[in-house]
Amino acid sequence: MEYRVLGDTGIKVSRLCFGSLTISPLQANLSLKDGIDVILEAVDRGVNFIDTAELYDNYDYIKGVLKYKKDLIICSKSYAYDKKTAEKSLDLCLKGIGRDYVDIFMIHEQESELTLKGHYPAIEYFLRQKELGKVRAVGISTHTVAAVRAAKKMDAIDVIHPLINIDGLGIQDGTAKEMEEQIKQAKINGKGIYGMKPLGGGNLIRKYQECLRYVINLDFLDSIALGMQSREEVIANIAMFEDKIPDPEIMDRISSKKRKVLVDFWCQGCGSCLKGCSQNAIAINNGKAEIDEDKCLLCGYCGAFCPEFCIKII
Repeated sequence: MEYRVLGDTGIKVSRLCFGSLTISPLQANLSLKDGIDVILEAVDRGVNFIDTAELYDNYDYIKGVLKYKKDLIICSKSYAYDKKTAEKSLDLCLKGIGRDYVDIFMIHEQESELTLKGHYPAIEYFLRQKELGKVRAVGISTHTVAAVRAAKKMDAIDVIHPLINIDGLGIQDGTAKEMEEQIKQAKINGKGIYGMKPLGGGNLIRKYQECLRYVINLDFLDSIALGMQSREEVIANIAMFEDKIPDPEIMDRISSKKRKVLVDFWCQGCGSCLKGCSQNAIAINNGKAEIDEDKCLLCGYCGAFCPEFCIKII
């Protein structure tokens, strides 16, 4: 496994980052034991970097993994916008993972310079915690070119977690090439960069190897977060990151698994799920949420906003 330092942070991470959303209640909803076992499979094969978020509700999985391997790099995220919400989010994270510090804490899903300004009181709080040793680096995650363009100029931002894939699927305001250009400039400015959704939330799985080769060959990406929910997925992904050909039998098992968003029959069409969808992939029709599969990234965020837990990825 190759390791790189995230920009100017001094934090050394594996080129493959374990994206933990897929094991969480929002997606596969693995049992605690099964989730820990999948992460440990990746850790045993050289992965030292785990991506999570408050929204994912999976800190207990990571706490379980840290009992076996203490020196892993953990990044979490939240929608905190001021000191009070930032303090609450950081406390929840530290208690959840069972540590007195987290390596990286991010403001989740930033859209532009305007949203960064709106969340700056939270960023200031995390900067103070960085001085106290509770946070090693501060960052943002984003699906937009505009947010990378803004963050690359901000001294307060150490790490940027942008959406990037071969088709630009999910980039809200531009193309893959436009995103690449802004990421390159951010990298030159000393920002740590780790990409997200190289398979477009699963929508690009049919050209799996092409998609992963694309992001692996982007030298300005220090690491790439990839969701994994089974031992087979871990083995195949690590093979790709080690420049090997994945076992065909394992690939057959992975590719044969079809995933989709399920809206359960008791949905009341309240519309709360719309708040969690940045892709405008949900509409309320005839008193029920309906999913536009052409727009959906299978991120599972909408499920977190459903008061009746009607929406699931299966």
